[in-house]
Amino acid sequence: MFISYNSPPPLCISSCNFEQPEKFSINETIRIKTTFVQITDVRLEENDGSLQVILETASGELATPNIQISGNALIAEISNAVLALPTGETFQQFEPAEGIALIQVTELPDNRIQISITGTDTTPTVEVQAGIMELILSVVPGTAQAPEPAQTIETDDSLRISVTGESEEEYSPSSATVGTRIDTPLRDVPQSIQVIPQQVIEDQQPLRLADILQNAPSVVQGGPSPRTFTNEFKIRGFSASTDTLINGLLDPTSRGIAVGSNIDRVEILGGPASVLFGQGGLGGRVNLVTKQPLSEPYYSIDTSVGSNHFYRGAIDFSGPLDNDETVLYRLNASAQTTESFIDFYEQQRYLIAPVLSWQISDRTQLTVEADYSRIDSTYDQGIPAEGSVLPNPNGTISRSLYVGEPDIDYSQNRVFRIGYDFEHDLSDNWQLRSVFRASFLDNNREIIFPLLGLSEDLRTLNRFYDQQDYNENTYNLDNYFTGEFATGSIQHQLIVGVNLFRNDLDAIGFRRSIPSLDILAPEYGSTPTGLQTTVYDVTNRVQQLGLYAQNLISLTDNFKILLGGRFDIASRDFQNTVSEADEFGQYEAFSPQIGMVYQPIPPISLYANYNRSFNVATSAFTAVASEPERGEQFEIGTKVDFTERLSATLAFYNLTRSNLPTVDPQNPTQTIQVGEQRSRGVEFNLGGEIIPGWNVIAGYAYTDAEITEDNSFQVGNRLDNVPEHAFNIWTTYEIQSGEFQGLGLGIGAFYIGERSGDLSNTFELPGYTRIDASLFYRQENFRVALNIRNLLDNNYFVSAQDRNRVFPGEPLTVFGSVSWQF
Repeated sequence: MFISYNSPPPLCISSCNFEQPEKFSINETIRIKTTFVQITDVRLEENDGSLQVILETASGELATPNIQISGNALIAEISNAVLALPTGETFQQFEPAEGIALIQVTELPDNRIQISITGTDTTPTVEVQAGIMELILSVVPGTAQAPEPAQTIETDDSLRISVTGESEEEYSPSSATVGTRIDTPLRDVPQSIQVIPQQVIEDQQPLRLADILQNAPSVVQGGPSPRTFTNEFKIRGFSASTDTLINGLLDPTSRGIAVGSNIDRVEILGGPASVLFGQGGLGGRVNLVTKQPLSEPYYSIDTSVGSNHFYRGAIDFSGPLDNDETVLYRLNASAQTTESFIDFYEQQRYLIAPVLSWQISDRTQLTVEADYSRIDSTYDQGIPAEGSVLPNPNGTISRSLYVGEPDIDYSQNRVFRIGYDFEHDLSDNWQLRSVFRASFLDNNREIIFPLLGLSEDLRTLNRFYDQQDYNENTYNLDNYFTGEFATGSIQHQLIVGVNLFRNDLDAIGFRRSIPSLDILAPEYGSTPTGLQTTVYDVTNRVQQLGLYAQNLISLTDNFKILLGGRFDIASRDFQNTVSEADEFGQYEAFSPQIGMVYQPIPPISLYANYNRSFNVATSAFTAVASEPERGEQFEIGTKVDFTERLSATLAFYNLTRSNLPTVDPQNPTQTIQVGEQRSRGVEFNLGGEIIPGWNVIAGYAYTDAEITEDNSFQVGNRLDNVPEHAFNIWTTYEIQSGEFQGLGLGIGAFYIGERSGDLSNTFELPGYTRIDASLFYRQENFRVALNIRNLLDNNYFVSAQDRNRVFPGEPLTVFGSVSWQF
């Protein structure tokens, strides 16, 4: 919105240029209020003789203002908005520029915001211009009459003020939902949280979730290949792939298919989060936030072409379905096909993700969201350690070696999800929220596995044929209240809820023999032989009832305490007809949480926290344990805002994972729960804008993860696939003006240190550094880009599942993309 007035000096206050209108979601999936947009910061910026008045919002779109004139003051009133400023309840600046006496932003009753701009001598007039991301009001000097839309009135002595809504900074988002379940400034959360926003995703053009998570140094690839349909990763040394959240709800099916063109941003929480999200691992949680409907029509088409016969197309459509803009929709769909540097490998991906939002009343909103994803793929089984990361007297194995059978190997993975999000404001400060999702995963595969590894000649790979039918259904219902209230001068942000969760799994697997393969001179065409054996026939049901409460208490403006607790009753019913196992276990667990934030000055937050976690089972294919796995974390850290657009987090943590199964020394055929693992480390994350057009996201992680108690593995062994040192940096610069405005360059380096290939620590994967780069050009609604991965074509290894399955990284690959927004 532009507001212009008559003023003696010609001074211009203009709007920011936004390239991502999808960020202006009227229906952000998780936030404290649906009707009211939270303004988190007010900034004044001078640029080439102009003054910018910028209102930043955590999410949402500011309403059209009502303009009035009072004496020498222009007053703009915005409805359905509240102030959530870190520096206080109002903003004011005296004499910010010549001809301006005062700029003041205050909160009015009934959730209204007033922007008052007082001229030194003259009464301002207003002009109007409508746009996708802004509304410009124009008024002829001395009148209160608005011209027709899209008209613009320019005068040499006009003073132009822009009030612009920003959903979040491009590379440095200021808030997240994963830490408190409500949209909270990161500086107020006593836990390490990193957000990878949409702009980073657009600049890097990732192909899979692992490509996005490479921007978080404490997150590393797990054992299986990144080219399979699964999303395997570890956070702070511990597996976290089955603990992934989608819009704040635990969804284990995301391990099968998690990311697509409907993902808006990725939030990464370090450490346990059982208070809000129930059972899960100790290392942390990844929360995938999907794109939500927009109140303005928006259409985007993306196409990509790249190495290894890579082709991808995607659409993103959104807007209102009625004249009152109470019913909004969003539709994301994509299709992708690719081959690989691995012989005989190919993969196809498909996604369709519709969202419908209905603003039933001023206080009530319902969102229904669904998605269907499918991946058809060859199964990547990697290559043996001998001849790749270990010496082999017969020679070096080609990283393109395929150890399966091209006429047999095939895997089809399908996921369908559907759910709702119902929000009702009981009052201005209290809200009822009910969210539900049902997810259905089906996997059918015929694959060739390495069996016992290489024979004595170190070139003959023993294999077997495996056929599996795997089905997993998840149901998650969360009902909770959120509220803000005060006890005297103490402010409270409370959440109280009840959570019901159920996960049903059934899987049957068959095995047959198949001839071995010469890894240095492979010949394909073998077929399975011998009798088919059923190796497992498993059904597994996990159910959980959780009652939880969390209170963010502001004792003063600069000192906050986060208190939380959750009580869970969980059960597991497990049967395996092959082993004749029929076991049931029920558990009760209390998970406490306490954290503190102290801000000695507004740009700096010092924090500490203590959290506990619990997990019913580490694997759905293992027997029922007598006790759930437990986790404990101590963490201290600091968060620093160097500028309003550049921030960093430094964290020190100590995690202990206990109640792990290990061999009973008195009876080697049985297991006992005395195993323990520990991870200690340091995390550093930096993100934001250094100067206009120059963005950066970077980080470093030191992780000391080892076995501390076990009867199966040596105490002191390092956890597999976890490097001590990891570092990442990605930076882009876009020319801001002149003939080459919109032209940009990006470059990044990703370092992963040496790490053990298995828990027995029998071999190591060497460290590596990969260089990526991009060249892009954007102008208005058009963007074209060239992305290069592994620019120096280094030979490196991403992860290892065991000594027989080591997974090489991608060689030099090039991708070109073109997108239109209209």
